[in-house]
Amino acid sequence: MKLTRLAFCAALASSLVGSFADAQVRNARATSHRSTGYSNYYAQSPSDAPAPVVAGQDAAAPVVQGDSQEPAKVDPSMSYIAPAACSSSCDIGTGGISCDDACDAAGNDPWKLFQCPVLGFNIGGWSNVGYHTANNNNSFNNYADRVQLQQQWLYAERVADGSNGIGFGGRMDYVYGTDAPDTQSFGINNNHWDNNWNNGGAYGHAIPQLYGEVAVGDLSVKAGHFFTIIGNEVVQATGNFFYSRQFTFYNAEPFTHTGVLSTYNVDEDTQVWNGYVMGWDSGFEDNGDAYLSGFKRKLTDSTSLIYTNALGRFNDDRASATFGERGQIHSAIFNTALTDKLTHLYQLDYLQTRNANQDIMRNTFGMINYFIYQVNDKWALGSRSEWFNVTNTTFHNADIYNQTFGVNYKPNSNLTFRPEVRWVWDKEGFGFNEISPNDGLLLPSQTAFGTDMIFTF
Repeated sequence: MKLTRLAFCAALASSLVGSFADAQVRNARATSHRSTGYSNYYAQSPSDAPAPVVAGQDAAAPVVQGDSQEPAKVDPSMSYIAPAACSSSCDIGTGGISCDDACDAAGNDPWKLFQCPVLGFNIGGWSNVGYHTANNNNSFNNYADRVQLQQQWLYAERVADGSNGIGFGGRMDYVYGTDAPDTQSFGINNNHWDNNWNNGGAYGHAIPQLYGEVAVGDLSVKAGHFFTIIGNEVVQATGNFFYSRQFTFYNAEPFTHTGVLSTYNVDEDTQVWNGYVMGWDSGFEDNGDAYLSGFKRKLTDSTSLIYTNALGRFNDDRASATFGERGQIHSAIFNTALTDKLTHLYQLDYLQTRNANQDIMRNTFGMINYFIYQVNDKWALGSRSEWFNVTNTTFHNADIYNQTFGVNYKPNSNLTFRPEVRWVWDKEGFGFNEISPNDGLLLPSQTAFGTDMIFTF
């Protein structure tokens, strides 16, 4: 059975890659790597954090988000709300359930490539195929008018369990597709780690996470290369409600770090993070020294707060203009269940950095409002309103506005569709939209349609 599943996965990946091979040769997108990075982190790594329980939903019912199939936790801190689904048991024996059995007759159990751990590691991933009508410059989704494989994601993870003494774990993630070049370790321009693992056109490879983890009681510590804790949206398609991303996420937040990060569960309502990292968006090479910290706190039965920050030297790449970039970033996320079906998320980000000569490198402010309405188990409606203000050597006090309306349709536990309409107003015309074919000038306003499909396994 395992060989059959491996063969199926290989065939699926091969067919997807083959379908877009000619696009890789014919087309190329503009460079989208940022000088520094992006991301999100809650109880676990962002791609496998459990989705929140919608107010009024049974807290004991497990839910599925991304690659996780763990029991749901009453946590209004997540922006994406996934419908409930059952979780299989891997218990084998008298009266037990085999790894291939569904949890109920309705077939609601998510299909997994490996239903049970392999050598103690949970193995899975997803295929993400998308299409959009216009480029979102200075963000993801800048390979317009093409059906494309954006993420062919594979992961292997063992969560360190410290409930019975010392527990060990770790995780590795691999991604191929048009999103991969934006996930590489581009913080140091010397092709180290996965930087420049490109495959022609807009496609590439990346290993955004590779870390070990140890846990004792309520404390866990990971060491290696991992996603940041800062911000709400993430690289992983499974962790966001919308197909497109914020400008704040892409231009003012780190994506990955290399270093050490601790997580301590103070009580059932409070979680604290502390860590040391070698700058932003670099692999296993020193790119600075920064203190990474934050906390998550449940304020009321319907409201929670996540605050994160990074202080120190973010980029010491001597070959780039960002040499000696140092400063601070702060991110606050308030999440409130307004009704049983309606959730509001309010995010504020502030970033200020200077170079080695104490000149201002970046001074940005982002304010984002989300409203997510869960219609039923299959349908959800969403709105995202963003104001992003940036001042640096390139964008002199530019204001960018982003309004997105989207739908999530989940016909079963493995499949999600995310159509959306996105309107961007680049007030000062600093390049966040495409160039007008009529006069060759940057468009001040742009409307784009996009949609994608995510198949998890």
